[in-house]
Amino acid sequence: MRKFPEDFIWGTATSSYQIEGAWQDDGKGPSIWDAFCQIPDRIKHGDHGRVACDHYHKWREDITLMKEMGVQAYRFSIAWPRIQPDGKGKANPKGIAFYSDLIDALLENGIEPWVTLYHWDLPLALQLEEDGWLSPSIPAYFAEYAAICFEHFGDRVKNWITLNEPWVVAILGYGQGVFAPGRTSNSEPYLAGHQLLLAHAQAVDVYRKQYQPRQQGRIGISNNCDWREPLTDSSADKAAAERALEFFLAWFADPIYKGHYPASMVKGVGDRLPAFSAAERKLLKGSSDFFGLNHYTTMFAADSQGKIEKGSVYGNGGLSEDQDVSLSVDPAWKQTSMKWSIVPWGCRKLLEWIDARYDRPEIVITENGCAFDDQLVDGEVNDLDRIAFYAGYLEACHQAIENGVKLSGYFAWSFMDNFEWASGYEKRFGLHYVNFETLERIPKASARWFRDMMQLP
Repeated sequence: MRKFPEDFIWGTATSSYQIEGAWQDDGKGPSIWDAFCQIPDRIKHGDHGRVACDHYHKWREDITLMKEMGVQAYRFSIAWPRIQPDGKGKANPKGIAFYSDLIDALLENGIEPWVTLYHWDLPLALQLEEDGWLSPSIPAYFAEYAAICFEHFGDRVKNWITLNEPWVVAILGYGQGVFAPGRTSNSEPYLAGHQLLLAHAQAVDVYRKQYQPRQQGRIGISNNCDWREPLTDSSADKAAAERALEFFLAWFADPIYKGHYPASMVKGVGDRLPAFSAAERKLLKGSSDFFGLNHYTTMFAADSQGKIEKGSVYGNGGLSEDQDVSLSVDPAWKQTSMKWSIVPWGCRKLLEWIDARYDRPEIVITENGCAFDDQLVDGEVNDLDRIAFYAGYLEACHQAIENGVKLSGYFAWSFMDNFEWASGYEKRFGLHYVNFETLERIPKASARWFRDMMQLP
């Protein structure tokens, strides 16, 4: 058994829309996902998050399960429309009370809260009235919302994440239309991504100037990226793999660590890629206290020689026609039920790529996990494939640490089965099985295995 550093952070994660339910309770306003789920044929089986795991009412039970599992840290997101029903103005007292009680209970049980401010559930009013993430007014609204959270929770929350996977918001929400708000465009993703970055920067600026000195917390962002391995040793394929990573991760990380977009994007996207002002570059550069990474899979990358190839919505690292990259997988690789290949060495290579490109930042894996078609048999789920997945990826993480990568934490996705966006309730990522008819939670074999991992010195 590999030994991780004694201060290594072990945790698990969720997001508000995927587990909370209570979509209209206690003054909560509608989100873009509440609306998107009501459009026919957008979500598998017509599923929605109106009840989900009913975490809003079952959170005490859920914290008990976390404690039994030995969780040291819990990453969850705050629903913006639960705090500000229309995305603006005064805070909703009942929304504040819900998250305040949750944070208190976590700390009472020895679990450190890691809070994500935005995990895709934008207040619907901001979409209808302000054009969502396309609007230059959105960053200021986000910063005001963030300030409310810092003010009410920052005395106890010491680890903040501004945005979860802005790539998903931009590409799947504004490029390919499969996630809320369901728009399709080859230019809007870059504008949305630009506003997301500015929202992150403004929120961090508010925190650092007004709250961090007295609250003594830290703040970052979580970006997602799959590894891109060159299909061959040719210089063209190596360049394609690098380009694919830049259109995926460096799109959002380079402005934060270098102050500008990658040169390959500037060249490939042209005038569809917005430019930062000098003031914006200054605000962005250095605006993350740690490098949050969500990682799941690996694909081969090859130069497409100018041919436009439309990949899967999850496979692309950006708009394929702008990258000039062809993606593929090795048919010998095992896959999850999401059809994502299981390639642990890709995780190690990505960690080492981040380490080299961004001058050895502290990295926290804020999501890693897998979906399988878990079956409840005699009251138990013996999910050996998930255990093998975690064992392989944690081995890769340990190798990266041995190679000098400053990896300080790992959050398993997810604490329990939940609403999996366009896939509805069919895809199961959780360490706990949820019966969505009775809402009973049942620990899986992987939960017991992960408990043992977290007890390592």
